[in-house]
Amino acid sequence: METKRHWENVYATKGEKRVSWFQERALTSMEIIGRAAASKDARIIDVGGGASTLVDDLLAARYLDITVLDISAEALRTAKHRLGGKGSRVSWIEADITEVALPGCHFDVWHDRAVFHFLTEAKARRRYVEAVSSSVKPGGHVIIATFGPQGPLQCSGLPIVRYSPQSLHDEFGGRFDLIEHREEAHLTPAGAVQQFIYCYCRKRDDWALERARPA
Repeated sequence: METKRHWENVYATKGEKRVSWFQERALTSMEIIGRAAASKDARIIDVGGGASTLVDDLLAARYLDITVLDISAEALRTAKHRLGGKGSRVSWIEADITEVALPGCHFDVWHDRAVFHFLTEAKARRRYVEAVSSSVKPGGHVIIATFGPQGPLQCSGLPIVRYSPQSLHDEFGGRFDLIEHREEAHLTPAGAVQQFIYCYCRKRDDWALERARPA
């Protein structure tokens, strides 16, 4: 509950364009999603999407099955207001990603920019990874962006965990193959430069079969 109150306050007091992670266009995310989601009816979830403009670009690119999940009702209201009638084409989920129950083997693409690095407790990270593992289809794609090794130690008054591409992939383990990684220098609305790293992974086709095998 404390986490939810924190983020409701952030969005209520700062607004969508003053938070440090704001991007006018999520170009890196869109470029990777464009390769991961070959079909326009691919099921895409943006975790921590909140007020992000990624959903605008996904709709403009004619993707038909988009879900945006965020812990903050205020952030989701901001996005819905901005989109107007187009927002009816999006599935909106107000929830904590470490607690929500998502449909099994449902999503083709899982995208998260700047949520995972807030999970400073190992238990929360395990819950997150289990959510990814259970809700992404075998062969599906996972795109995670976090602060890199030279990134900030805090964001919005909260501690974060910084990652290298290898340490981020290690959190997800052998059920995911790392396809590529890249670095991005993000310019915040306040003029600071933050190092982000993106990991693009693919869930192994044989993972479900391996789990079903007797020990």
